Amino acid sequence: MTELRSLFDAQHRASRETADLSVAERRDRVRRVQRLLDQHGEAISAAVEADFGVRSAALTEVADLLVLRSLLKQLLHRLEAWSRPVRVRTPLQLKPARAFVQRQPLGVVGVISPWNYPLQLSLGPAATALAAGNRVMLKPSELTPRTSALLAELVAQAFAPQEFTVVQGDADVAARFASLPFDHLFFTGSTAVGRKVAQAAAANLTPTTLELGGKSPCIVDASADLEEAALRIAHGKLLNAGQTCIAPDYVLLPRGREDAFAAAWQRAVTRLFPRFDGNPDYASILGEGHLARLRALLQEAKDSGARIEQAAAAGPPGSRQLAPALVIGPDAGLRLLREEIFGPILPVLPCDDGDEAIRYVNARPRPLALYWFGTDTAARDRVLARTVSGGVTVNDTLMHIVHDNLPFGGVGESGWGAYHGEAGFLRFTQQKAVLEQSRWSAGAMIYPPYGERFRRMMKLLRLLG
Repeated sequence: MTELRSLFDAQHRASRETADLSVAERRDRVRRVQRLLDQHGEAISAAVEADFGVRSAALTEVADLLVLRSLLKQLLHRLEAWSRPVRVRTPLQLKPARAFVQRQPLGVVGVISPWNYPLQLSLGPAATALAAGNRVMLKPSELTPRTSALLAELVAQAFAPQEFTVVQGDADVAARFASLPFDHLFFTGSTAVGRKVAQAAAANLTPTTLELGGKSPCIVDASADLEEAALRIAHGKLLNAGQTCIAPDYVLLPRGREDAFAAAWQRAVTRLFPRFDGNPDYASILGEGHLARLRALLQEAKDSGARIEQAAAAGPPGSRQLAPALVIGPDAGLRLLREEIFGPILPVLPCDDGDEAIRYVNARPRPLALYWFGTDTAARDRVLARTVSGGVTVNDTLMHIVHDNLPFGGVGESGWGAYHGEAGFLRFTQQKAVLEQSRWSAGAMIYPPYGERFRRMMKLLRLLG
């Protein structure tokens, strides 16, 4: 704890000694992150693959590096514009004063990142906080130890500790990290751990951004093309073997179309992954404990009599690759429908109409993402108007997270606060209100003593209002 506190204190002192940074200094720090990826991308991908067991460099490129590189490019391009003071209109009764919003760094930002996308979800928020002029402490997941160790080594080579540093350690270290009095704490992970992080931060009145998970639904409208919907749902579900916070968690389907969807799903899975026996593009489940939990969820569904459609066993004996499974019509009480799945198992729930699908979604905690498929724009608009979620992709999955100019974040139990693009920049920025008074101040008209002049001024202000 002493070393952890010393690292924080060094960054805290630096942030107070130099409250703001020039655009050139900010841009230089973002470029250093960019060079780190350019120069060591292959080694980082190899570390990720070693941590997962099976996860090809191509998958890491698509799932981590592509999004991250796009973010860094946008930060460099838009940084100067986002950093400028923003003039605001001054009301008549305060003129000729002028006002603006000054955008300044918060100070020291802590980032606690997860294991499932160990590059995108660690360096993404860290780079955004650096672009906003902050000092950053990053605590990556201990469940990807090779990746975390390499990130610590590379960041130490590129940055002074008071600029950006990586802290390694287990859950106890993460708990102590969350208890530091950061100026902002950014956490990505499960809802259960997010609650603990929020409680630890509250002791210091540290503002937080929580990017959590939950059960993200796919609503397939009667107007949808099932072949296209199944392919795009399968891609979103099976990317990283379902270990994605915004992966489709269940499908709400028009009753009577279960067989057609199941057939389309099997064709889609075969197209995406012609084989599972050690296929490097189909990621393994990260650990044995997580794999055992997923198998238990599937077994419970089988024991309840649910219809299970699963490909042949994925991977050789001892492999953690789990074959995709479709669970049609599961009982409402199953853990599969109560817990975030975070794996390649997809429940399919038949509904009589779109209103029933909406009621099902609204009866549960608000999801991080919602997906809608169809061509009926009126049905689409009813879903958009009557449901609340962190984000939505229409006629696809996952893609809203790739759009640089869309904020990404949760709502309710799926988290709070958004980042990506300017929303992320502002998340790590203090928007300081500044009023510049003129030599002649309208405020003097309401100074005491309160006599006839004061009453006339109040009457005038009411008329102006």
